[in-house]
Amino acid sequence: MAIFLPPPVRCRLALLLLATTMPVAAQSVHYELDPVHTRVLFSVSHAGFSQALGTVSGSTGELDFDADDWSSARLRATVPMARLDLGDPGWNAAALANRLLDAGDHPEARFVSTTITPRDATHAQVCGDFSLRGVTAPLCLEVTLNARKRHPMPPFRSTVGFSATATLSRSAFGIDAWPSVIGDAVDLRIEAEAVRRRDNGDDDDAAEPAMAPVPSASESPPTP
Repeated sequence: MAIFLPPPVRCRLALLLLATTMPVAAQSVHYELDPVHTRVLFSVSHAGFSQALGTVSGSTGELDFDADDWSSARLRATVPMARLDLGDPGWNAAALANRLLDAGDHPEARFVSTTITPRDATHAQVCGDFSLRGVTAPLCLEVTLNARKRHPMPPFRSTVGFSATATLSRSAFGIDAWPSVIGDAVDLRIEAEAVRRRDNGDDDDAAEPAMAPVPSASESPPTP
């Protein structure tokens, strides 16, 4: 025996069934870069004799990240050039002077992501606009997600950690002085941690799934 339902009831019932069968879209979580645990390491040829190594600490920025959908992530980072350290005050001053980084007029470098291409669950290529010394050019990073879990130290905030690598041409940013002494290719290695924000309504007390690289088969348990 057929049951007759008025058209308005049938419409509401259809919408209810559609809503209950549609997948729930995951939402990006909002993080802030931890300037204490975020550092840029760079290396550049020193007249062919060695690779000069330097670091820049204190980067700040924001990250929107959904581990189940890397393509929706967004990164905005600022690097304070005054925090550059080549291990020698004279080198630091020369690198920050106007013939090279010109940090007096351009105290910050910036990166804003534009496209993200996932490789697998823990790797992606992150491309964006990198601004250095007043010039903006494309830059792509190869990024590894190291861990996403609650930090074991107080205040036990939900934290994500990444490693990234990239190579840029310094002359593409107008830094072309002393080509016989300083190489053009600059290799970057970035170690970054970002802490979940509390000011946007996110439930930071909700348990984050812990994920970290699986130990290799060559690793053995510690000896008691």
